[in-house]
Amino acid sequence: MNIQWYPGHMTKARRAMKEDIKYIDLIIELVDARAPLSSRNPDIDEMGKGKARLILLNKADLADEAGNAAWTSYFEEKGFQVMSIDARQKAGFKQIHPIIRTACQEKIERDRRRGILNRPIRAMVVGIPNVGKSTFINSLAGKAAAKTGNKPGVTKGNQWIRLNKQVELLDTPGILWPKFEDQSVGLKLAFLGSIHDEILNKDEIAAGLCAHLTKFYPGLLAERYGCEEDAGVLKLLEQIAVRRSCLRKGGGYDTSRAAGFLLDDFRGGKLGRITLEFPPVTTPEGETNGCDQDA
Repeated sequence: MNIQWYPGHMTKARRAMKEDIKYIDLIIELVDARAPLSSRNPDIDEMGKGKARLILLNKADLADEAGNAAWTSYFEEKGFQVMSIDARQKAGFKQIHPIIRTACQEKIERDRRRGILNRPIRAMVVGIPNVGKSTFINSLAGKAAAKTGNKPGVTKGNQWIRLNKQVELLDTPGILWPKFEDQSVGLKLAFLGSIHDEILNKDEIAAGLCAHLTKFYPGLLAERYGCEEDAGVLKLLEQIAVRRSCLRKGGGYDTSRAAGFLLDDFRGGKLGRITLEFPPVTTPEGETNGCDQDA
């Protein structure tokens, strides 16, 4: 299955972001803690050259603690400020403002030398669809400053939100990149809900998730659904269909409904804390792919 999704509004949003970034002091990039590398838009590094950077591992409560620690170390080694957060529950939020100031320390010192005091830090919040940008902004602002939703593509245009006298945020639409060179990246984004389900074959996506879970989290599906995990991914979907009463009139399994239940359970954390990828391993030949659990 070839997974690609780049609707027209993303091209417009990318152009607007490229224009606005000239006026920004800090880029706050949200990634999904379950797949931090796959959920990073590679265009951001190019557009954000010379800007202070903060990476927030959002939905960290849904990812392995070991994975969160490994990814924090990985990004810190590359020179980023990094935090693990849960935007829905405001977990880790007490450290947001201090880490913003730490990330922008050079800018603050530069302003001070020029006699400019208390100029607000202007931060752009970026990330791919459905990574939780608007939820993060609303939780930080303490009000519904940005539209939210559990589907990708809710935020359509850029909007400024003043947090206080020290920080102003620019909310931006979630944008992907025109082509996934590595289809495993597209598959993980489909697992996470960053690509519209309507354009996907849910049975195939759920089968891919079953394959990942049985390999790296053996016993999890058996515990949740009473499945026989060595039966193969198609049989697993049929067993989930039976467990969730997804049966067709006249007989047969409604595996599409079962696939929907499985994906919803994963995205909502009902299967437990799951990390889809760990940091790349650096070798004398360079970095390996960071797209596999055993990388």
